[in-house]
Amino acid sequence: MIVASRPKRAKSYQYLALAFFLVFLSFPLLWMLSMSFKGPRELVQLYPSFIPEDFTLQNYRTALTEDDHQLVRNGINSLKVATVTALLTTMIGLPAAYVLARRKGLTTRLGLGWILISQMFPLILIIIPLFLLLRDLKLTNSHVGLVLVYVVWALPFILWMLMSYIRGIPHDLEEAATVDGASRFQILVGIIAPLLVPGIVVTTLFAFISAWNEFFFALVILESPALTTLPLRLAQYV
Repeated sequence: MIVASRPKRAKSYQYLALAFFLVFLSFPLLWMLSMSFKGPRELVQLYPSFIPEDFTLQNYRTALTEDDHQLVRNGINSLKVATVTALLTTMIGLPAAYVLARRKGLTTRLGLGWILISQMFPLILIIIPLFLLLRDLKLTNSHVGLVLVYVVWALPFILWMLMSYIRGIPHDLEEAATVDGASRFQILVGIIAPLLVPGIVVTTLFAFISAWNEFFFALVILESPALTTLPLRLAQYV
């Protein structure tokens, strides 16, 4: 009985720790949501209550209607940039990760090493040469230039994630398809990609969230208020 009760007790502790972790992570979001329904008087209180005393929707009306619905336009810009970034990153990363995972040799090792080293550079070191390059290509103050930067920045991590998924697929499936006369492209599309659906979904969501939340590159590259993304617009409310 004692031995049987220990797994149940351990599982109860795990659920308790998970519940505490979820509450800890969700509290800032719930607090932000609560503050959004408060009026100016409550917002400046030293010790505001969690539940709004004077519930109001005026903050949302002001944010959504001021400056000719600029906030809505910025949200659409972020959605467009993040969606294109996620799709392009996955389309480029899947075949590249397949090659890196299946090919062996010095070139592959050098490529993997460079991918790893490139992630060690701080953003502040590359932003000036990156801006000059985009300026020469006439891609500053445009969503095309911003998407290009996001794809290049997210691609190394996407490659590492997809490579780990591809290496978990047995070689026997590819060898059998090769015997049947399938090409590398047919193997990638017909065999590897369907088996990688969970990994593709995860990496696509990562690229989307990364581009949706990014602030620094957008601040440097974009100038026109009509092209501004949502993080830049929200920073103005601070």
